[in-house]
Amino acid sequence: MKMLKSTLAVLTTAAIIGASGFAQAGATLDAVKKKGFVQCGVSDGLPGFSVPDASGKIVGIDADVCRAVAAAVFGDATKVKFSQLNAKERFTALQSGEIDVLSRNTTWTSSRDAGMGLIFAGVTYYDGQGFLVNKKLGVSSAKELDGATICIQAGTTTELNVSDYFRANGLKYTPITFETSDESAKSLEGGRCDVLTSDQSQLYAQRSKLSKPDDYVVMKEVISKEPLGPVVRKGDDEWLNVVKWSLFALVDAEEAGITSKNVEDMVKSSTNPDVRRMLGADGEFGKDLQLPKDWMVQIVKQVGNYGEVFERNLGKTTPLQIDRGLNALWKNGGLQYAPPVR
Repeated sequence: MKMLKSTLAVLTTAAIIGASGFAQAGATLDAVKKKGFVQCGVSDGLPGFSVPDASGKIVGIDADVCRAVAAAVFGDATKVKFSQLNAKERFTALQSGEIDVLSRNTTWTSSRDAGMGLIFAGVTYYDGQGFLVNKKLGVSSAKELDGATICIQAGTTTELNVSDYFRANGLKYTPITFETSDESAKSLEGGRCDVLTSDQSQLYAQRSKLSKPDDYVVMKEVISKEPLGPVVRKGDDEWLNVVKWSLFALVDAEEAGITSKNVEDMVKSSTNPDVRRMLGADGEFGKDLQLPKDWMVQIVKQVGNYGEVFERNLGKTTPLQIDRGLNALWKNGGLQYAPPVR
């Protein structure tokens, strides 16, 4: 019997390993429905994106994307469990099937999209790499950082970008890498390095946690494109569509003026054809996604639209005080744009 179990285990393992060497996605949507929750991989603690609040609840824009997926699938945004992951372990957790979706301030790149058995579902936040320095350093441009010691989080695109930037500008630097973003920020504050480099959103988040945040400034230079978004395993288009359209729903709702406060009234009273399709008043567009008719209603009612999610987690009323900038809707001069429900 023991030998039979071992043989079955080997066969099962072999069945889920594809040519790429990574666990294949399979019927993730069915598996999620069967277990009754979404297992979501988030950061190990980044304010505004995913961090435990005073009660231990994971809050942030990345966490809310997973809540939107849970609201779409179950009609209940609370049916999500979070795995806090550092940069090095995040992809392995997704490849192995430990999590169903990774929503962890992760940059969409060609190698990650094509070479790791993964696929990005969209862009939650358009970002770019920058530099955080103490004002007493007396620099106003990254090009004044020749010879600087730079704190960097290991296992990120940040390491490659800073190398490219300094080489292209004929500058020298000494990198110091850390496993977590918190360690990097503490080292900056402790004087171990002259500057901290990361995505600008992460720099604002880390600055908010310093003992004297006003002593530090995020410089204006942006040295890279960092589109951050949710990731799933390749090979399961049904699950990819659910995650993708849950994200799109947030953006489409904001553009249409649908909010958590008015969504139920709009289901009953709106005569706008686009709104009626989105909210399930006309058509059966949830069927194609294997979701209930009111999937988008539940997302907006329980999580909000993209603007509400952004302002709640990153906006002017939060310690981060981040402008919408590139993350404004396309019609307002930003890049946030979602395909229509029709």
